[in-house]
Amino acid sequence: MAFFSGLLAISLLLLLTGFVFHLPYLLDFPHDAGIATASMFMMIGCMHVLTPGKLTYMIEPWLPYALQLVILSGIEETILGAGLLFPATQWYAAWGLTFLLILMFPANIYVAVKQLPAPGGLPAKPWYTWSRLAFQPVYIAWIWYSIYGKLSLSAIF
Repeated sequence: MAFFSGLLAISLLLLLTGFVFHLPYLLDFPHDAGIATASMFMMIGCMHVLTPGKLTYMIEPWLPYALQLVILSGIEETILGAGLLFPATQWYAAWGLTFLLILMFPANIYVAVKQLPAPGGLPAKPWYTWSRLAFQPVYIAWIWYSIYGKLSLSAIF
């Protein structure tokens, strides 16, 4: 939910900036949503790379190389987030982030089932950790909306 709050806050701030300063390219909400999505994924990716030890607890113990998996996911989030900013790479970046979110879903399930604290010092309350699972599809939809300005399976495929 914190990630979603960041997406909304950045998007609305860009939209407001466009309105206040009469900047037509910022008056397009899907465009602003794309910048917000890229920004949030790059920021979270950097966090994964710079402080991977704080996130390894989310990886189930049977998976080897937890630290390296966190770093790798951070590199992917950063690169794919940046890819959303360029029309030539948006589609590939969107698919990459979609697959990454799907691959990371089990880590969020693990956190919820084991009642572990959410990353970043967010609440360890069951309502919060379980609600994070519901937001994964929302993030995927947001990524595609930010590219096509609508939610349509025909636009994705």
